[in-house]
Amino acid sequence: MNSSRRSFIKRSALVTGGMTAGVGLMAAQSNLFRIKRQKEKLGIALVGLGYYATDVLAPRLQKTEHCYLAGIVTGTLEKEKIWMDKYNIPKKNVYNYDNYDEIADNDDIDIIYVVLPNSMHAEYTIRAAKAGKHVICEKPMALSTDECQAMIDACNENNVSLSIGYRMQFEPTTQEIMKWGKEKAFGDIKYVHASAAFTWPSHMPHDHWKLVRSYGGGPLMDMGVYSIQGARYSTQEEPISVSGQIFQPDTKFYQEVPETVTMQLEFPSGAVANLTTSFGMSTNQLYVVCTDGWFLIDPFSSYGGIKGTSSNGDILFPKVDQQATQMDETAICIKEGKPMRVPGEEGLADIKIVEAIEESIKTGKPVKI
Repeated sequence: MNSSRRSFIKRSALVTGGMTAGVGLMAAQSNLFRIKRQKEKLGIALVGLGYYATDVLAPRLQKTEHCYLAGIVTGTLEKEKIWMDKYNIPKKNVYNYDNYDEIADNDDIDIIYVVLPNSMHAEYTIRAAKAGKHVICEKPMALSTDECQAMIDACNENNVSLSIGYRMQFEPTTQEIMKWGKEKAFGDIKYVHASAAFTWPSHMPHDHWKLVRSYGGGPLMDMGVYSIQGARYSTQEEPISVSGQIFQPDTKFYQEVPETVTMQLEFPSGAVANLTTSFGMSTNQLYVVCTDGWFLIDPFSSYGGIKGTSSNGDILFPKVDQQATQMDETAICIKEGKPMRVPGEEGLADIKIVEAIEESIKTGKPVKI
């Protein structure tokens, strides 16, 4: 993590206590008026301009039909002019972590997309809700189930929507897998294998926040939630028992987080899942064995599209721009007052499992949920 990134994380943690009383109620009332006006496109402000916001979300927002890049929130002064010039963002729509709460007064911005380190998700989601703005929060939702519930409560209390950035649930093949699980298209599911992992690039620093536990770092919170999601949406069930193990061959490099985490989940139907996540290997696969067949998706959560085959033949669905589709559907749901495809409760469900896995790792015993 470079010095500017580290400093803004520390600085942002200090400003929570300075929020203006009454902003939440006034902003929520203002928000209702804005939605009644039925904007053709809703304005999104990206909070945190790291890799995902810069290289993925901002370019995708040039392709969306129901929302657009309206503003930014950054702790790096040098980035302001670069983004303003590149995306024609007016100065009044550029914020930092000290004046973030003033976004409540900006009618150009309807949705705040929180793309910060995991430890900051709860704070900036809650502050966005109190400013009367709808929220998309990147995965994982937060560090604990308590934080997740606080985020859900804040959005409900301020009459704004909350969606978690699980882009795969907007992708056609993944949606079909979810349908198969619900309808038992291949019979009863007996076994699920899901692995989501990457090899830590040599050019990435060893003090990156994803390697710092207090920031919500580690493979379980990063890629592990994809494995958990794969097991949950393929079975369409919630686990009743989990076990977890860690493997940490390089203790010098991985001082605070493990390199690899393996997990076993048991579901009410009797289905079992074996999951893997890691910073020490590259794999991205979902394999589901059923009583009447099987299906394999490899890769199953790639930005560039997913590929699958089954006991019935190849799985062929049109490729979509996952992030653009996600943001467009979210904007449509807000404009039309419809429920989110991926509400805060979905993120909460994953963190509940993460907490149980971490408890199992600590105790060496299975944990009932």
